[in-house]
Amino acid sequence: MLSFEQFDSTNVAEVGGKGAHLGELSRIDGIRVPDGFCVTTDTFQRVVAEAPSIDAQLDLLSRVKADDRAAIRTLSADIRRVIERVAMPDDLVAAISGSLARLGDQASYAVRSSATAEDLPTASFAGQQDSYLNIVGLAAILRHVRRCWASLFTERAVTYRRHNGFDHRKVRMAVVVQRMVFPDAAGILFTADPVTSNRKVATVEAGWGLGEALVSGLVAGDVYTVRGDRVVTASVATKPRSVQASPGGGTQEAPIEPQRQTQPALTDAQVVRLVRLGRRIEAHFGRPQDIEWCLVGDDFHIVQSRPITTLFPIPTTDDQENHVYLSVGHQQMMTDAMKPLGLSFWQLTTPRPMHEAGGRLFVDVAATLATPAGRASLLEMVGRSDPLMRDALQTVLDRGDFLRSLPDEGSGAAPAGGSPAPIETDPAVVTQLVRHNQASVATLRRTIQGLSGPALLDFIEADIAELRRVLFDPRSFQVIMAGMEGTWWLNDHLEAWLGEKNAADALTRSVPHNVTSEMGLALLDVADTIRPHADVVAFLHHVVDEGRQDDGFLDELAGLAGGREARDAIRGYLDEYGMRCAGEIDITRTRWSEHPATLVPTILGNIKNAEPGAGKRRFEQGRQESRRKEQELLTRLRALPDGERKAEETKRMIDRVRTFAGYREYPKYGMVSRYFAYKQALLREADRLVRSGILREKEDIFFLRFQELQEVVRTNDVDAELILERREAFRSYEALTPPRVLTSDGEVITGRYRRDDALPGALAGLPVSAGTVEGRARVVMDMARADLEAGDILVTAYTDPSWTPLFVTVAGLVTEVGGLMTHGAVIAREYGLPAVVGVEQATRLIRDGQRIRVHGTDGYVEILD
Repeated sequence: MLSFEQFDSTNVAEVGGKGAHLGELSRIDGIRVPDGFCVTTDTFQRVVAEAPSIDAQLDLLSRVKADDRAAIRTLSADIRRVIERVAMPDDLVAAISGSLARLGDQASYAVRSSATAEDLPTASFAGQQDSYLNIVGLAAILRHVRRCWASLFTERAVTYRRHNGFDHRKVRMAVVVQRMVFPDAAGILFTADPVTSNRKVATVEAGWGLGEALVSGLVAGDVYTVRGDRVVTASVATKPRSVQASPGGGTQEAPIEPQRQTQPALTDAQVVRLVRLGRRIEAHFGRPQDIEWCLVGDDFHIVQSRPITTLFPIPTTDDQENHVYLSVGHQQMMTDAMKPLGLSFWQLTTPRPMHEAGGRLFVDVAATLATPAGRASLLEMVGRSDPLMRDALQTVLDRGDFLRSLPDEGSGAAPAGGSPAPIETDPAVVTQLVRHNQASVATLRRTIQGLSGPALLDFIEADIAELRRVLFDPRSFQVIMAGMEGTWWLNDHLEAWLGEKNAADALTRSVPHNVTSEMGLALLDVADTIRPHADVVAFLHHVVDEGRQDDGFLDELAGLAGGREARDAIRGYLDEYGMRCAGEIDITRTRWSEHPATLVPTILGNIKNAEPGAGKRRFEQGRQESRRKEQELLTRLRALPDGERKAEETKRMIDRVRTFAGYREYPKYGMVSRYFAYKQALLREADRLVRSGILREKEDIFFLRFQELQEVVRTNDVDAELILERREAFRSYEALTPPRVLTSDGEVITGRYRRDDALPGALAGLPVSAGTVEGRARVVMDMARADLEAGDILVTAYTDPSWTPLFVTVAGLVTEVGGLMTHGAVIAREYGLPAVVGVEQATRLIRDGQRIRVHGTDGYVEILD
C-alpha cells in the first residue's frame, strides 16, 4: 500500500500508469490533486496467484487468436468470475482500513484501475479497464478493488492487448483509491489540438457535474479552443443531463434545470486559467497531455493526466523559428515507419538535409517558401507530383503570419527546382549510364565479400560516396528530367491543340530500359516455366496454404517432376530482382531473396490469369499501341493550321520521351542493389556479434544508426537498453499515419482537391494513367497475400517497384499516396492501366469486393455498389 506522496512516474511497475501519473501530478506546484493511495501490483500478483485454476485459464487465453471474439468473451468472463471471488488477505484488509482511517472512513472514494500497460507514451489503453465512483465504506471498497482487478480481463481489454502486442501475464493491475470531489463542472483538457495536432492550440471540453457525462457520450459538452492566453473559439452546447453522485453510492443521471442547459459551464477566464494549469502539467511531463479536471467552487482539481498518444511527433530543432516539413515518404511511395539503420542509410544517401519524426523523414522547406522565386518553383514542382501537398503548402502561405518573407536578391535561398542543361536525344546515353551503374554494383559485390569488422563498416561508408556519385550523376539527372519535361510538354500541347487529355500515357507504353516494368513481365516468364508441371503448381499452392516463411521450399522443388526447372527459374528471377521488396528504401526491410515465398502467390496468380507467352506479347502489344497512337496524333496535328510544324515538334518530343522515360526507374534499382549488398554483409557481421554475445539477435543492428553500428563493431560493446527503447518506439511509430505537411507547431496540414469536375459522391484523386475501367476492387495491404483475378482493380495505400508483378493481372489502380511521376504511376502507364493516386483514405472508403469505376483520365473513382 502506497500513498500518493510515496510514488512518481518511475513507479509504473508498482502502481500502474494511472497511479504513477497521479503521484507525479501531486508533486507539481499549483496543481491540486485529490488525496489517495494505491494498492500495488505486487498485491495483485500475490492475491490473484492464489486464485484456483488461474494459470490454466491464462494459458488458454494466450493461445486464442486475436480475432476469435467468442473464445475471448468466454475465457475472459471465466477469469473475471474467479478474480472477483478471490479471498482478500487479512494484512491487505488492515492496510486499506488504515489508509481509509487517515483519509476519512465515511468519505466517498473513486476506485480506479491502474494497469502497468496504461497511460503510456506509446499506448494509452484509455477505457480498457474499469473505474468506480462514489464508493463508501471498507466492504464496498474491497469489493470494487477486486472488480478493478477483474477488469484487466474484460473482453475489450484482452482484445486491445492482443492487437497491441502486450502479454496478458506481463500486464499487472494496481488500484487507485482516491477521495471523491463533487464538482460543479468537469471535463477534459487537451494541451494540443486533437484534430489538427497543433501544439500551440489547447482544447477544453466542459459539462455540468461529473465528467462521466462527457466520457460516456451522455451529453455533448461545451468546446473551447485556446491559443496563448486567448479563447479563440467557444461552442456552448445544450446540456440537458449530468452525472451526479448517488446518495446510496455510485452515480446517477440527473436533469439540468432548463435555464442552465444552454449556459456555459466555464467562463472565458476560467478556461484560460485551466489551460495555464495544463501547460504547467505538459511542461512537467515533457509532452502534450490529455487531462481530466473538476471544478469545485472556483478551484480546479486534476484527477488524471495522460500523454496524447495519437499526435504525430515534431522534428526537433535548436531554434525558435517556424518550420514547414514535407514528407519524404509520400514522394518515395513509402509511408511506413523506418528503423533507425534505414533512416540513417537514407540520410547518408541523399544530399538534402532531412529531419526525423515518428520513424519518418521530412524536408524543411521554410527557407524556400520565404522567397518569391523559391515559393513559385516549389509550388509548381510539388503541384505536378502531389496536388494535396501543394494545397497544404498554400494553406500555410495564405495565413500570412507563419513564415518570414524575404526578397529574392541576396536572400541566399536557392529555387527549389530548376531544369538541367538540355541533352541530345541519343539512346546511347541511357545505355552507357546503365552499364556504368551495373559495373559499379558488380565491383561492390566482389569487394565486400571478404570484409568484416571495422574494415567492412569503413568500406560501406566510403562506398556510399560511390553510390551518391552514380545516383546523382548530372547526366542521369538530365536524362530523367528530359523524360519528365517531355511528358509534360506532350500533355500540355496535345490537350491545347487537340483536346487530348494525358496523351503521353498512351505514347509511353512499352518504352525501352524500364527495369521495373521488365521485372513484372519477367515473372510472367517464370510462370510459363512452371505452368506445365502440375505437381510443382500443387506444391506451390501448399507453400501458400501453410504460410511458409522460409526459402527451403526451393530445394524441395528438385524432387518433383519439372521442379528443377521451376527452382532455377525462380532463382534466376531472384538473381536479377531479389534485392527488391515493399518499402525498399529502408535497408532493414526483408528482401525477396531473403523470403522468396513472398513471390509465390503472384506466380500462381500469373499461372491462373495469364496465357503462355504473355510477357513478351504484352510488351509488343504496348509498343504497337503506342506507335498507332503516335500516327493518329500526328495525322490529326497535320490537319491543323501550321500543322506540319506542330507535328514535327510533337514527333521530336515523342522520340525524346520514348528514349529517356524508361531510364527513370534505373537509378533506384541500382541504389537498392547496393543496399542489399550492404545489408547482406552487415547481417554477416551481426551474426558474428551474436556469436560473441554482444548482440542478443542479428536484427538488433536495425535499431542502431550507421555511425552507432560502426562504434559497436569497433568496441564490441552495445547499449542494450537503447536497442530495447528503440524497438518500443518503432512499434508505436508503426501505428501513426504520417502527414504530407507538418509544421513546427505540430499542426498536420491536410490539403484538398479544389475541383468541381468529379461526379457527386466520387472519390477525388490525381489522374496518372488515362482511361476508364470498371471492375471488382481488391483492397490489398500486403502483396504476399494478394488474391487477384484478371480484371480486378488494385486498391492499396501505396505501391513501390515491388508491387509491379501484380500490375500484370489487374485492370486498374487506386492508391492513397502517389504522384504523376512516382513508380506506380509510371508502370501503370507502361502497362496501359487506368490509375488514380492520392485518393485520401481509399483503403477505408472502398470495401474489398465492391464494384468501382476508375476514371484515370480525369482523376476520380466511382463506387458503384
